[in-house]
Amino acid sequence: MYAIIQDGGHQYRVAEGDLIEVGLRPASPGAEVVFPDVLLYGDENGVEVGRPTLTDVEVRGTVEREVKGPKLTVLRFRRRKSSRTRRGHRQHHLAVRITEIARTGVAAPQE
Repeated sequence: MYAIIQDGGHQYRVAEGDLIEVGLRPASPGAEVVFPDVLLYGDENGVEVGRPTLTDVEVRGTVEREVKGPKLTVLRFRRRKSSRTRRGHRQHHLAVRITEIARTGVAAPQE
């Protein structure tokens, strides 16, 4: 069983037990996170595609820790001006372990 979810402008393919990195939000380790925007749901019976989302499926996960992304180096260089600026950046993310992909049983009519 798997699903494609949307969170913060990004899409993730998840299954139960997967560890994904999502955008930082105020949540402490051990807290539960619910992803209500499920775009696609697949199991042994077939694939169900939302238009745009599936309202009877939701994905739940628990926050494991806060992690940092890869180091990005930004270099600004002005030729013939003896001016250089070097700056680094690391984006913060949350590592979330997917615990459940559940059908809620309440299906809204699709147009």
